[in-house]
Amino acid sequence: KGTRFKKELREVTYKGKNIVDILNFTVDEAIDFFKGNTRILNFLNILQDVGLGYIHLGQPSNTLSGGEAQRIKLAKHLISQKKNRHTLFIFDEPTTGLHFDDINKLLNCFNVLVENENSVVIIEHNLDVIKCADYVIDLGPDAGDKGGEVVAVGTPEEIAANKKSITGKYLKPYLN
Repeated sequence: KGTRFKKELREVTYKGKNIVDILNFTVDEAIDFFKGNTRILNFLNILQDVGLGYIHLGQPSNTLSGGEAQRIKLAKHLISQKKNRHTLFIFDEPTTGLHFDDINKLLNCFNVLVENENSVVIIEHNLDVIKCADYVIDLGPDAGDKGGEVVAVGTPEEIAANKKSITGKYLKPYLN
């Protein structure tokens, strides 16, 4: 009653939990529950690595935020990455709503992509992310109709040194 599953399916259990119980687990809870099951943990650990430890296994995809959906796609790619297959990834503000610790996890995943010879383009306002970039294109000088011009290009240090860059002004303390 009140579940998507027939009674017969709900009666099947694993370690005392049925399908409804398991799908109500968060990724973090499922990692604890499936300890010792390497095959399942390989998938769950990557979801945790991209900062999705809090989502429920049975959460419908249409309830995910844009950033969560991007990170699900990233996790899928990290799971199935084939060597010598170069891919261009474009992320639009992937850190929106993330806790600082989850941002660090996400940055680690981006680094794995780059180490595997992929290219990563990130549209982002988060200075913790910008300071880690190899190359920055700073658009401005303001938002909306008052923006859209290339203000500065270069490494984070070059952006911070550029007097025309508002981003650089705020980025400078993050680089010290």
